[in-house]
Amino acid sequence: MIKFFLMVNKQGQTRLARYYEHIEINKRTMLEAEVIKNCLSRSKDQCSFIEYKDFKLVYRQYAALFVVVGINETENEMAVYELIHNFVEVLDKYFSRVVSETLNLLFLS
Repeated sequence: MIKFFLMVNKQGQTRLARYYEHIEINKRTMLEAEVIKNCLSRSKDQCSFIEYKDFKLVYRQYAALFVVVGINETENEMAVYELIHNFVEVLDKYFSRVVSETLNLLFLS
């Protein structure tokens, strides 16, 4: 099961955050900071799956944008990895080019 979905730029700023389990606001901030730090610190040669606390992180990088999904331990990592890719492809088709500035415009309006 997906616990949360994050889109983050290279500077570590969250551009989109959706939670599918209740997490208090102050804990969300701490969770996002730790998750972002873990994902941004990894090199491109490292695996895109990270075991973190009681769940797994699956992430993909597209130019300056990171998409991170938190899942429980029973979820298939490769299926979520492909889900991320399909989601970004849909955004790319719909908005013609997915970049951080486009997402800023979307979620500020």
